[in-house]
Amino acid sequence: MGIRKHIPNTITCLSLASGCVAIVMAFEGNYLWAALWVIIAAVFDFLDGFAARLLKAYSPMGKELDSLSDMVSFGVAPGIVVFRLLSEAAPLLPLGAFNTYLPYLAFVIPVFSGLRLAKFNIDERQTTSFIGLPVPAHALFWVALAYELHPVMATYADWLVPAVVLVALATSFLLTSEIPMFSLKIKSLSWKGNELRYLLVLAAILFTVLWGFLGVAGTILLYVVLSLIKKN
Repeated sequence: MGIRKHIPNTITCLSLASGCVAIVMAFEGNYLWAALWVIIAAVFDFLDGFAARLLKAYSPMGKELDSLSDMVSFGVAPGIVVFRLLSEAAPLLPLGAFNTYLPYLAFVIPVFSGLRLAKFNIDERQTTSFIGLPVPAHALFWVALAYELHPVMATYADWLVPAVVLVALATSFLLTSEIPMFSLKIKSLSWKGNELRYLLVLAAILFTVLWGFLGVAGTILLYVVLSLIKKN
């Protein structure tokens, strides 16, 4: 196979590097670029699997590398973004010394992302679909939402801070839940069998045009709702 077998892993490494840059952007309080680099990481994450299938270049190392990359780009990166978001607003709350520790609740995101990835690696039920919210979707939800919230976090800190914490706990639960989620991988271009996937893509385009990054977060919520509808 020569160099061909290294192409998927190279793309995975690009996803990992993108996640690292997103973390730096988050620490600097640059929410726009943190979100963009997570989106770039998600694109590379999609392409590495596509390349592996196209080139038939599967390997045990590739599977492990993909999980490690996802942990950084879609676990640690969004966790740092939310930590930074809470750090800016938590000191404004009348909670005394607890204000210092409140932002650390954001790390529920990387913790449950790690649990989700470990569960995925040993769960044979998730070969064609997902059980629980995929970590890339979860990461996209948070970096998009954080970008939209950060300009108003200080103004409405009294209710936005607890809301962010509660939503982080709820979405982290979704990561390890037993809720079936349909895969976004399209094996054929036909409408039949891909109805929900095409609906989600069209909604993502419409939401993003109308609401920008908030539309990305809305698309992830729609993905969860459509998965619940399909389950029933």
